[in-house]
Amino acid sequence: MFSHICVGSNDLNAAKTFYDAVFGTMGATPLMADPAAGRLAYSHNGANFMVVNPIDGNTATFANGGTIGFSMDSAEAVDAWHAAGCAAGGTSCENAPGPREFPFGTLHLAYLRDPDNNKLCAMFRVA
Repeated sequence: MFSHICVGSNDLNAAKTFYDAVFGTMGATPLMADPAAGRLAYSHNGANFMVVNPIDGNTATFANGGTIGFSMDSAEAVDAWHAAGCAAGGTSCENAPGPREFPFGTLHLAYLRDPDNNKLCAMFRVA
């Protein structure tokens, strides 16, 4: 459904440190790292994620109520993603990583805010 997801950043060097860490746990590969031009891009399983300085020159802000979710292969991968993000300048948010029961099944979830306060989620469908 998506060709790519793009978030804004006011500090691409901090964003690169953070996204290199969290995407490294997923096996994602950097497509482009050009902080001088104001762009970073990553690819994984046919999807692209970009981090950019806003083209209009205004300050980047996070989406209130917005969350970007990443599908993971195991609960352990979710936990590793969360730990890598916290170690690389991210901030844990929501509840601690772990399983959550929903009417449709159990999800193992972890939430982070990146250095620009964008909200991210790693998810593994347990059952």
